[in-house]
Amino acid sequence: MAYINLLPWREVARKERQKNYVMILALTALASFLLFFIVNQIYNARLDGQAKRNQYLESEIRILDQRIAEIRNLNETKRSLQQRMTLIEQLQGSRNLGTQIMTEIANIVPNGVYLTQLEKKGPMLLLVGKSESNNRLSNMLRDAEQSELLTEPYLEFIQAGQDRPSLLSDFRMHLKISGFEALDQASATAPAPQGATK
Repeated sequence: MAYINLLPWREVARKERQKNYVMILALTALASFLLFFIVNQIYNARLDGQAKRNQYLESEIRILDQRIAEIRNLNETKRSLQQRMTLIEQLQGSRNLGTQIMTEIANIVPNGVYLTQLEKKGPMLLLVGKSESNNRLSNMLRDAEQSELLTEPYLEFIQAGQDRPSLLSDFRMHLKISGFEALDQASATAPAPQGATK
């Protein structure tokens, strides 16, 4: 039987297997690197795209904030103009208020009642005068209660006259002008015209 040495063949096969293993390992490492690189690039592209979208949204939000601020300014200007228009309408409506008050007072003051003083403070009127009888003052109070312009009549006092007690009594009466509060509040809350100095 011939002598055959199998050791070199085994050594060659082992080296071949090692070489194949190293090559497979290198290919696996290269494929892993390529896969990692591709995934990394994809995620970087997505992040860049999201960053661009975020920048676009932020710029649009800034534009919308500016528009909202302009709308608020326009609303404030509109409200100011509406208040001024309301005030002007009320002032035009109350242009003849003094004449109306005097006419209404002439209507409610009966015969036998004489006014010696008429004073206006804000929405209130003070009537000071003399009366021939308490019944006439009662009639005056009832007429004032039925008046559309004068409200809340209040008789402060009635006092017998000191000069001639049997003839006339002194009195003080307070009246309120209807609708004067709204006019007064509107003029107080109306914004000052632009360029006006205090």
